[in-house]
Amino acid sequence: MSYTVSQLLTQDITFQPIEIKGWVRGFRSNRFIALNDGSTINNIQCVVDFENTDEAILKRITTGAAIHIKGELVESQGKGQKVEIQVSSIEILGDSDPEDYPIQPKKHTFEFLRENAHLRTRTNTFSAVMRLRSSLSFAIHKYFNDNGFYYMHTPIITGSDAEGAGEMFRVSALDAKNPPLDDHGNINYKEDFFGKETNLTVSGQLEAETFAMSLGKVYTFGPTFRAENSNTSRHLAEFWMIEPEVAFMDLAGNMDLAEDFMKSVLTYVLEHNREDLEFLEKRLLDEEKTKPQAERSEMSLIEKIKFVVDNNFKRVSYTEAIDILKNSKPNKKKKFNYIIEEWGADLQSEHERFLVEKHFKCPVILFDYPANIKAFYMRLNEDGKTVRAMDILFPGIGEMVGGSQREERLDVLKEKMKALDIDEEELWWYLDLRKYGTAVHSGFGLGFERLVMFATGMGNIRDVIPYPRTPQNAEF
Repeated sequence: MSYTVSQLLTQDITFQPIEIKGWVRGFRSNRFIALNDGSTINNIQCVVDFENTDEAILKRITTGAAIHIKGELVESQGKGQKVEIQVSSIEILGDSDPEDYPIQPKKHTFEFLRENAHLRTRTNTFSAVMRLRSSLSFAIHKYFNDNGFYYMHTPIITGSDAEGAGEMFRVSALDAKNPPLDDHGNINYKEDFFGKETNLTVSGQLEAETFAMSLGKVYTFGPTFRAENSNTSRHLAEFWMIEPEVAFMDLAGNMDLAEDFMKSVLTYVLEHNREDLEFLEKRLLDEEKTKPQAERSEMSLIEKIKFVVDNNFKRVSYTEAIDILKNSKPNKKKKFNYIIEEWGADLQSEHERFLVEKHFKCPVILFDYPANIKAFYMRLNEDGKTVRAMDILFPGIGEMVGGSQREERLDVLKEKMKALDIDEEELWWYLDLRKYGTAVHSGFGLGFERLVMFATGMGNIRDVIPYPRTPQNAEF
């Protein structure tokens, strides 16, 4: 019977004939094959009777080769594993030239592995990261399905800029060398495929709001795009966003939902990906040893995840947070890179981490931000200065979730759009929601890769997505 490595290592099936297929991770003493098939971080040892095995076959058992093994699963004679396979036959399914194969059994830099991203999941680190990514993705869908949400697919091509960000990828079928021009010498998008200027979406939120105002509870989970020319360890041009929207829910309900959601998906990986987490925790520990003491994390990877799962999130207004930061030691002693001097400042990651890790020592939800640093669709408070926005802050990473109660009043929304020079005609359908049965509604957005970074301890966002899209890089 054919098994996976995971099944062989966890099920009680010793002294039975088995078959297994996988890739060679190592072959030593012409006798011991370390075999992995991606089902677990662990390899299984396959013991070859080399004296009775064709030498031509033995020469082809090289790192990276795909092989089919038949044999018997027995209790291991050596240390390091409970069971091993006594091999009765080996078939080479696909050769791997040891002179050329990039993923040799040695330590590789992450930069080198990014250049070989098509093979990097054959390493322990990246197989663990991508299994965790898959589990988190499943846990997200499971959470919303279990809680009565409907999954909707929002458009990837859009004529509107939901965030007012302005940094979008244009989608066009016009001749790039000789585009049609209008009477003013500008590109005439009326002759383009969609008859108007279109872009890749930065968010599915606005469309999700339309469905929430008829289906009640919906969420999107899809790709989004930012044409920000930013080559940092935290930016991608293409990434995935989770965006729930709920009718008849105010900001307090939104905070409740986001906290419960985050705890649920992280609990799922604690329960289902323990071996991968333990491996990544050890990797992170080894990496931290190379850093100066001041830069090391106070918590291990699993402790950090439990810190979120086990603690109630502290809810603090932006105004209170600014007072705390203004009077903090790092601010007074000018240790922050960005000194907080007055109300209205846009908080940086160092401020968010101080609130979580040093001051409150638990995850924090900040709410009621200044209107002028937040998006047009957020509900204006009675003070006229702040909006019903909320951000969830995590240890080590800062902002994890951003959301708000949406502006449901037509007149107020129109005023905000006018002040920001947002075209009413472009968003006529969004304004319609405020004309026909408007109601309080809220939602939030979570960049999926940021969540994967938090759950895996990876320091660069390019290492938690299969094929990163960044400035000057669209390889694979």
